[in-house]
Amino acid sequence: MSQLANKTAFITGAAHGQGRAAALALAKEGVNIVAFDIAREMSYPGYGLGSQPELDSLQAACEALGVQCLAAQGDVRVDNDIKNAVDKAVRHFGSIDILFNNAGICAYGRAHELTEQEWDAMLDINLKGPWLVGRRIIPLMIEKKSGVIINNSSIAGLRGMNRLSHYAASKWGLTGLTKSWAIELAPYNIRVVSIHPTGVNTPMNDGLAALEGATPREIAERSAGNLLDVPWIEAEDVAEAVVFLASDKSRFVTGSQFVIDAGLLSR
Repeated sequence: MSQLANKTAFITGAAHGQGRAAALALAKEGVNIVAFDIAREMSYPGYGLGSQPELDSLQAACEALGVQCLAAQGDVRVDNDIKNAVDKAVRHFGSIDILFNNAGICAYGRAHELTEQEWDAMLDINLKGPWLVGRRIIPLMIEKKSGVIINNSSIAGLRGMNRLSHYAASKWGLTGLTKSWAIELAPYNIRVVSIHPTGVNTPMNDGLAALEGATPREIAERSAGNLLDVPWIEAEDVAEAVVFLASDKSRFVTGSQFVIDAGLLSR
């Protein structure tokens, strides 16, 4: 039996892409899942995010793997949505052992041409959202004196990127939040790590491609040029990293950045 069996993971942005892959990978290890997703359209960034049918199908897929899954529709920018989902999880599972702060958006625009609304949306979802979710779940972990928080940053959280200043700022902020949480929470045996993927083959690439009049491969190749000469990695590659970091196999890993970039940052 996996040492993760019977633990509970709270995953944001769970309906598709990296969040869905992580939910299924953890479910295969016997982890019960709380799948949190906005599950509706948003005016910005202007491409489809997760949907309610995707969230429902994820719940069914997890349950088919023999674990329990609670599907919760909500917005990481809305504290009451988060509180309701966390309270429901606590009533059902008792506590939360793993938090995967995955929900996020991406969109292009030169820094001086962005609107204030575009800037705020990026920072609110990608940085304030993880903080809002964390402050609801961290007290549960402190009470248990155990837990793992994995924040999904990006290679953009370790370098600048053309026409992605607001995205990079949000992801650098998430890297800083990770390091600070790791320091604050170490006395309670809570580990905090950020992961930094290169371009990932997810529906976000399709959405960005449509907005940019490009192909998903062209979008991925904007952040490629890596040592392994691949345009993107798969969501399942990220999910495997999440499983490893959530487990005791990485029990001494905290406050650090786990890079999944096919060697891009080594260029």
